[in-house]
Amino acid sequence: MNALNLDLDAHDTRILAELQADARLSMAELGRRVHLSQPAVTERVRKLEAGGVISGYRATVDLGRLGYGIRAMVRVGRADYARVVKLVQQTPECINAYNVTGEDSWVLEIAVQDVAHLDSVVSKFCLLTETATSIILNVAREHQAMLPPHHPGATRTAAKALSR
Repeated sequence: MNALNLDLDAHDTRILAELQADARLSMAELGRRVHLSQPAVTERVRKLEAGGVISGYRATVDLGRLGYGIRAMVRVGRADYARVVKLVQQTPECINAYNVTGEDSWVLEIAVQDVAHLDSVVSKFCLLTETATSIILNVAREHQAMLPPHHPGATRTAAKALSR
C-alpha cells in the first residue's frame, strides 16, 4: 500500500511524531500522549506498520563511543551498478549508500576509526572509479522526524513531540 492510499488523520500523524521521537514508548504511554486508549493506539500502530508507513524500529548508537572517530561522505563516480552494490555489501563501515543522479553515481556515508582506516575503506572504491571524500565535522541535523506533507500543523506537531 502506498502512502497516497492511506487516510492519515491527526491521531495517526501524532503517533508518527511521538514514535519518531521515542520508539520505545509503551502503547499505554503513546495512547496517553495522543489521547487514545491503549487498544485504539495499538490498532493504529499495527495499521501504520501493515501499510508500510512504519517500516521498522532501531536503536541509534553513538559511533564515536563505539570507536569510530571519523564519519565521512564518499562520492563515487560512474561505475558498474552491481559492482558498487557488491562492494557496499562487503564494507561494514558503510552506514548508508545512495544511488544518485548528477556527476556522481553514489554517495556513501562511512564510519571509520582513524585516517588510516579511512584510506583503506576509500581505496577499495577507488579501484572501481574516481571518488571524492568529505569528512563530517559537525552534524546540524540528523534523524529528522517526518510527517505527511501538507498536513495542518505537521511541523508544530513534530516539534512538540521532539521537544519532550
